[in-house]
Amino acid sequence: MAAAFSSDGEAALRRELCTTVAAAPRSDLDGFYEMGRAAAFVRDGGFRKVALQFPDELLADAVQVAGGLEAATGAEMFVLGDTTYGSCCVDEVAAEHVGAEAVLHYGPACLSPCRKLPVLHIFGQQPLDVGRCAEAFRELYPEQQSRVVVLSDVVYAHAMGELEQQLRPEYPNIIFSRLAWGDPPGPAVPGEERKFGRQFLVEAAGGLQDYAMFYVGAEGLALTSFMLTWNRCPFSSFNPSTGCGRRETLNVNRALMRRLYLVERARDASVVGILVGTLGVAGYLTVLQHLRELLGRAGKRSYTLAVGKPNPAKLANFPEVDIFVLVACAQNSLLDSSDFYRPVVTPYELELACNPAREWTGNYLTDFRDLLPGACAHVELPPAVPAEEAVPDVSLISGKMRAAHLCGPPSSQLPSSTALACRDQTQALAEISPAASFLESRSWRGLEQQLGQTPVSKAVQGRRGIAIAYEDEGCEQ
Repeated sequence: MAAAFSSDGEAALRRELCTTVAAAPRSDLDGFYEMGRAAAFVRDGGFRKVALQFPDELLADAVQVAGGLEAATGAEMFVLGDTTYGSCCVDEVAAEHVGAEAVLHYGPACLSPCRKLPVLHIFGQQPLDVGRCAEAFRELYPEQQSRVVVLSDVVYAHAMGELEQQLRPEYPNIIFSRLAWGDPPGPAVPGEERKFGRQFLVEAAGGLQDYAMFYVGAEGLALTSFMLTWNRCPFSSFNPSTGCGRRETLNVNRALMRRLYLVERARDASVVGILVGTLGVAGYLTVLQHLRELLGRAGKRSYTLAVGKPNPAKLANFPEVDIFVLVACAQNSLLDSSDFYRPVVTPYELELACNPAREWTGNYLTDFRDLLPGACAHVELPPAVPAEEAVPDVSLISGKMRAAHLCGPPSSQLPSSTALACRDQTQALAEISPAASFLESRSWRGLEQQLGQTPVSKAVQGRRGIAIAYEDEGCEQ
């Protein structure tokens, strides 16, 4: 599960790249990649430089798609070779490196709103046996008065209209979600749900908890996020690859218990690393500042780290950090950190740990934008409480006493020349961690150029193959 956010390193080393990929028929490319809609988007916007972002599994068609769009629009197309973070997010950083004026994002997407560039999502119309899907739905929900919300992976959204035509006459209480990303145009309608780029209107008096969820797509991070967020609704799914429907047996309560355990670990932590997992989702700078303020008021040290796609080897370079918090899109924020040296939590879990005003209500939030001021789930920080008036708190993990109150806004940094310093206005003494002080002073310097000092040597032919098994090493064996 740890390789869900970033691909397995061993698989990348052993993967062979074929330079003679068989090209798909032109008609298939036009339909699958919606070349007409993409060309119209470029022409209508008057864009002259456009970035094309493909996931790994679709890169084989990138050259043909880029060539076709250049011929149809006259604009210059740039194929992004690799994404800075998850491929489901729009990589505005890489697009800005080439001066792109817009981005065409291909493949599965988390539909998180972007900050700067206009984006057109082209999911790729994966085939779906609508008849078999409808049959599986009838088997899972034999009662025709069942209240069910139908969700789907974005690559199957094109077939939801046909599925609705087959099921609507039989199931009057069925609701089909629609794809809708970006900021809503107007105020929220009562009963309207708008999460993960999906929008639907709940009409039952009891709200969403009176409905079941039916998901069309394979098991993955999207389904996990849905099940944790709407954990009061029973879930079923239909996998188009296997043609089978099933009731989801994932023990959501067990998953929530694991996440709540991480909340307790965050309460015990004194040094927190804030991992920047996105540079394109709107509001990420605001939530970074919010987390820094929250940790400062909770008496914890925080360090912002930009390491790209997190993996155990990268984060093991920071043994001084007690716990990490990942600021990423809703799908990539649920990182399974069981293989990591230190746990990784979400911004919502950190708020549960550090904000005394936020209480666990049973609703789980994976979108960090819900925590920002003005959002539906924002909770203001309570005023500072003197240490002598704070209620004592005991760690459920270590059994030790810990501070459970918020101090005032920090006015200055703690001095680094002593082991003890005043922590707040109450003159309480706080021990400065030598490891945290070392991390604070850590810096990185790139390669020294040493212009004119390095002798120029003639280029020679190097080894061929990949590092795990060069060709000459194979011959020797």
